[in-house]
Amino acid sequence: MGGTALNILFIMYDQLRFDYMSCAGHPHLHTPNFDRVAEMGVRFTNAYVQSPICGASRMSTYTGRYVSSHGAQWNGFPLRVGEQTMGDHLRKTGMDCWLIGKTHMQADAEGMRRLGLSPDSIIGARQAECGFDVWVRDDGLWGQGPDGFYDEKRSPYNEYLKSKGYEGENPWADFANAGVHDDHKASGWMFDHADKPANIREEDSETPWLTSETIRFIDQAREPWCAHVSYIKPHWPYIVPAPYHDMFGRNHVPQPVRHAVEKEDAHPVYAAYMENRIATAFQLDEVRDKVIPAYMGLIKQCDDQLGRLLDHLEATGRMDDTMIVLTSDHGDYLGDHWLGEKDLFHEPSVKVPLIVYDPRDAADGTRGSICGALVESIDLAPTFVEVAGGTVPDHILEGHSLLPLLHGRPVDERDFVISEFDYSPTQQCVKLGLEPRDARLFMVFDGRYKLMHAEGGFRPMLFDLDNDPDEFHDLAKTSDHQEVLDRLYGYLAQWGRRMAQRVTRSEDDIRAMRGKSMRKGILPFLKDGREVPEELTEAYRGPVRQNHVNTDRDAGE
Repeated sequence: MGGTALNILFIMYDQLRFDYMSCAGHPHLHTPNFDRVAEMGVRFTNAYVQSPICGASRMSTYTGRYVSSHGAQWNGFPLRVGEQTMGDHLRKTGMDCWLIGKTHMQADAEGMRRLGLSPDSIIGARQAECGFDVWVRDDGLWGQGPDGFYDEKRSPYNEYLKSKGYEGENPWADFANAGVHDDHKASGWMFDHADKPANIREEDSETPWLTSETIRFIDQAREPWCAHVSYIKPHWPYIVPAPYHDMFGRNHVPQPVRHAVEKEDAHPVYAAYMENRIATAFQLDEVRDKVIPAYMGLIKQCDDQLGRLLDHLEATGRMDDTMIVLTSDHGDYLGDHWLGEKDLFHEPSVKVPLIVYDPRDAADGTRGSICGALVESIDLAPTFVEVAGGTVPDHILEGHSLLPLLHGRPVDERDFVISEFDYSPTQQCVKLGLEPRDARLFMVFDGRYKLMHAEGGFRPMLFDLDNDPDEFHDLAKTSDHQEVLDRLYGYLAQWGRRMAQRVTRSEDDIRAMRGKSMRKGILPFLKDGREVPEELTEAYRGPVRQNHVNTDRDAGE
């Protein structure tokens, strides 16, 4: 393809590890459709999220800004009114930006009320939906307990299931995420049930449903468009419908990547996480033996549904004018490093898959290649702006466009990547006796050494991934690597001094402002006026129209 007009199919999977694809070397999980996109495009092997927690990570991806810049640092922390997102930037270029699936975004309802923004208005709806126009939003955790639903919005997926004959108020929980045991619900919330098939027809489960919604969107979309297709899986509950529930077994479960040395003189924050309920569950072989095959089945289903999308793009001729991006919001420890879930900065948690296909001729030289440059999730927003033909507002967007890497052009690669984690709402914060403002972690990774800095007076953690790729040996337990620590702390200080909040004036705006006030008559600090062009002082020279000074003196005489 030689033209420049593209659509963007931006697909995000929730909690997909970087190494659970066959193109990334997984020994048992065959993912021909992830591999298919990788063969057409570029697979980035050092892509890092800006926070290893769903909401904060996604808000960074959508805004193109670091977590401490946009401020939505934990799930449920609102993204403040006025924070621009990729939808705002793309619409300036004439490209629509649509949501199909999950954002985990919490609207700044108080800020909207303060400014009189009605959520029923176009601008109010976009503010409340992370800058997207919504085809269908489904955040995918329709938990229901004694205090009601976790997510109080209407579930479009639940409504879909009801239309298909699944009974009850919450078929998401009763069918899509539960199996059957002795004629009773076997909820996916319990790891013991992860090996059971979900009590739902496979074609009605969450991943095929969202794929069908995506195809329905594409078939009616007005070009150019960006569609953020945000799948709920393979995020827990770890349960999957037949035939995916028994495609993998205990013989496919890898040994956990963990070592007894990690528990010796462990960093206090790390130790607190190793002792939480999630970690202690994943330290059990019987949990991993059930959960990991289900997790692999969920990914296999995701791959099959990706194949549906790719086939539809090819059948409709859209493969030639659509950029495809595959990524995740964070990974999953699955028992590695004595942990479950995500949260900290080991590779299984903070490193994510990133595969980008650009159909244009300029990308022909990089097709099927692997790129090891350090990249961040915030790089996607400026990439999309550039693809849409816009000028990247680099005073707002803190990432770097990936197009030079996709097109094989020379580029100054970044020296380090940053991730942040605010754990103030957690029990780990309470256990450590911290005030919320001190429960913050920062990661600096330069491609070899990884630093974790912890506020609250704790020592850092340090790993050498060249010599210790499994990140077992915390080098900061001794004083032998002070020079490396000093260098990485220098990077952290450099990053901390970045220009992050001057978002209303670009560099070009500032250059254009210089001298304008003089041309509007603001002329301070002149000795006699000859320091500036004569035209600037014209309004201040010439005979007076009325001489009040002399009149007042004459009247006094």
